[in-house]
Amino acid sequence: MLSTNKLRTIYSKIQKQLFFMIPEKWEKICLYASIIEQVNNLQTGEMFFYYYPTGLLKKNPINVYEIPNKFNIDEKEYMKLVDKLYGIISELREAFKESKEEKMWTNLTITIENLKFNVEYYYEDLLGSKYTSYDRHIIWKCKYLDVPLERLSKKDRKMLEEYYIEEKLSNQKTKNYIEGIYQKGVHNIAQYNNEYVKEDEHEEKEQGKNTKKQKLDKYEEYKRKQEEKKEKQKIYIEARTEEKKKNQILNF
Repeated sequence: MLSTNKLRTIYSKIQKQLFFMIPEKWEKICLYASIIEQVNNLQTGEMFFYYYPTGLLKKNPINVYEIPNKFNIDEKEYMKLVDKLYGIISELREAFKESKEEKMWTNLTITIENLKFNVEYYYEDLLGSKYTSYDRHIIWKCKYLDVPLERLSKKDRKMLEEYYIEEKLSNQKTKNYIEGIYQKGVHNIAQYNNEYVKEDEHEEKEQGKNTKKQKLDKYEEYKRKQEEKKEKQKIYIEARTEEKKKNQILNF
């Protein structure tokens, strides 16, 4: 049997990773992920998520893949975070597989809104489906992001109508899980990068202080050597003067 504690631990990891990846305040998150088992235990799939920023003027959802460009974040490093998130989704599926009592899902949708974490599990035959990855993206966006039909092409509208008819006839089963979100403080990537910059600035200041100190130390060393040189010259001059006096006495 699949442990509830194990599930909650994985759900918590998903939440924290999502919270970290969004660089501004948000009201709602919607995520889609699929994992398809192929020959020789090879897995393929896809993942994308959108979030709605907080604010009256920010009603359009932001695509995860737009974040690096929109917020000037290193794309290569950000994609590592995307891969890590998908890895946690894969970990969730492995937990179902290990239980051997739970029906294996092929794709899921996660929504986080109003302090609620909701997971919908689907059991579609994605490998044998006539719908492409592009089609599923359109279907999902219309269902969860309320994309108006007038924004779609005639071809996409027709595909969507066919899907809705088939969905009603097939009586497709789903499984839902809902719980409150974990309200622990989690830094987002923007805060992390800001702190990282501050640390760099601090290091630069410290290096500046060290450089200044090194210069002062060198100046002090130079002054000391100059004083020693003057002292040696003084001793040499006094010795020469004393020697001249002795010679004068002897000659006299």
